[in-house]
Amino acid sequence: MQTNLWSLVETGLKERADGVAFIAGERRIPYAEFADLCRRTETWLRAQGVGRGDKVGVWLVNRVEWLALFFALARIGATLVSVNTRYRSEEVAYILDRSGASMLVLQPGFRSIDFAGILAGMDAAQLPALRTIAVLDADATTPATLLGRPVVPFAVSVCEPAPAADTSDAEAPVVFFTTSGTTKGPKLVVHPQRTLVQHAWNCARAYGLDQDGAVFLAMLPFCGVFGLNGVLAAFAVGAPTVLIETFDGPQAAQLLLTHSVTHTFGSDEMYRRVLDTVPGERPFPAARIFGFGAFTSSFGAYAREACARGVPLTGLYGSSEVLALFSAQPMDLPVEQRIEGGGVPVAGMAATVRIRDVETGALLPPGQSGEIEIGAPSVFPGYHNNPEATAEALLPDGFFRTGDLGHLRGDGSFVYETRMGDAIRLGGFLVNPVEIEAVLKRFPELVDAQVVAVDIGGQTRVVAFVIGAPGAVVDADAIVARMRAQVAPFKVPARVWQVDAYPVTLSSNGVKTQRNKLRDLALARLADETASVGT
Repeated sequence: MQTNLWSLVETGLKERADGVAFIAGERRIPYAEFADLCRRTETWLRAQGVGRGDKVGVWLVNRVEWLALFFALARIGATLVSVNTRYRSEEVAYILDRSGASMLVLQPGFRSIDFAGILAGMDAAQLPALRTIAVLDADATTPATLLGRPVVPFAVSVCEPAPAADTSDAEAPVVFFTTSGTTKGPKLVVHPQRTLVQHAWNCARAYGLDQDGAVFLAMLPFCGVFGLNGVLAAFAVGAPTVLIETFDGPQAAQLLLTHSVTHTFGSDEMYRRVLDTVPGERPFPAARIFGFGAFTSSFGAYAREACARGVPLTGLYGSSEVLALFSAQPMDLPVEQRIEGGGVPVAGMAATVRIRDVETGALLPPGQSGEIEIGAPSVFPGYHNNPEATAEALLPDGFFRTGDLGHLRGDGSFVYETRMGDAIRLGGFLVNPVEIEAVLKRFPELVDAQVVAVDIGGQTRVVAFVIGAPGAVVDADAIVARMRAQVAPFKVPARVWQVDAYPVTLSSNGVKTQRNKLRDLALARLADETASVGT
C-alpha cells in the first residue's frame, strides 16, 4: 500500500478522473479538477518560498482550498498547521508561535468571523517565524500588510500546474493538530503522511464508504482529526464528499436529503440540530452509518429515540493522537450498546486496545474499568517540540496512554466511559480548563480564576469562579465580553461569579482546589437563578 498522501489523488485520477470528488454548493469538482488545483497550489506555494520542512498555518473554513493546500504542502514536504476557525487572538498567536509557522493562510471574513480583526489583537513581536500572510478572495480592500507582514493574494489560477512527480517522505510530518495540554496552551500533535493514508483506507473499508452509492457529508471542520479523517476516507475510495463551510443544522439536513447522503460523522449536539429539523420515521432514507462522538452526558435518551426513528447512529472513538474514527460500534449491536463510545478498531488485528488498572498498573480483563491504552498504525509519533509530554503519553512499547477510562467487552470490542482528568468537551473539542483560566488570570482586576463545566440548557458550558484583586471592581459582564474577543466562543464562560476563596483539600502534593465542590456550587447558583425567574 502506498503511504504518501498524493497516492490518494493518483488513485483517483487512475480509477475515476471524471468522477465527482467534492460537491460545494452547486459546484461539482471531479478528481482531475481537484488534482489540477492541488498542483497549481503547489506552484504558488513554491513561488512564495515555501519548501521542505516549512510550516504553514491554515485558518480557513471547510473550503476545497483547505484540502488543496493540504495535498500541495504534502507534495512539497512541508507541514500544514491546522488552526481552528473558532479560535481567537490568544489561541491563534500561541499556535503560530509554537509551530514556527512561516506563512498563515486565511480569508477576509466569514459570517461573524473577522479574521483580520482577530489578527489585530495579536502581538506581532511574539511571532518571529511568521514571514507572510496569504489571503483568499483578496480584493481592493485587502490591506497590504497585516501584523506588519506583507499580504499576498492566494492566486493559484494564474499558476502553471507543478510537475506530477511526488518525492515527499511518507514519514515526515505533514500536519499539526492541536490538543489540550497541561499548561496554558494546547499541544501540537504531529502526524506523518503514512498514518493519515493508512487510516483513510482502513476507515473507508470499515465504514463501507467503498460500497456502491456511498456519499459522505463533511459536517465537521477540517482543522480537527474528526473532520479531516472522514473526508480523506471518502476521497480515497471515490465516495463524493458534500462540503459545508461551517456547520448549520437545517442546511445539513437539507444536504443529507438532496444528495442522498449515506455516511456522515458529527458530535451529539450536531445530530440534535439536524434531527430536530426533520420529523417522522426514517427522515433520511439513504442513511447507512451516522457516527457520533458523545460529548454531553444527556445524549443517551435522545440517541435511543433517534435510532427508533430509523436513524443509523453508532458510537465512535478517537483522538488527535490516534486519529478520529479510530473505532466504531458495530451496527448489528443492540441500540443500548451501539450508542456507547468505543467499539471495534478500523485497523482490525493491526490495532490493540488494552485496559490498565490506574491504581495497580495491572492489565485488566473484560468488564473491569481502567485507563484505555492503544497500540495501532494510527498512533502519532509525538508532540512537536515537546519531548516531555511525548514521553508521558507514549509507553516504551509504543502504546498511547489515552487518559480515558473504559473497559473491554468479551467480544474484544471496548467501551469508552469518561475522561480521567479535568479536561472537558466544549463545542466538540477537548479543552483543558487551565487554558481558559490562564486568560482570565491576566485580567488586572483578577488574582485567580477556576473554571468548571456544567449542563446549561442541555449543553456543556463553562462557568468561572474568580477572586478579585484588592480594591478592584469585578464586572462579570465586562469579563465575558473581553473573553469573547480573546478565545473561541465555546470557551467563553456562561457565568462569572466572584468568590472570596475556593474550597480546597490538603494533600502530600500541596493544596488542591476541589473542582467537584465548585461544580456543586455552580449548579446550586444556577438553580437559584431558575427559581428566582419562576417567582
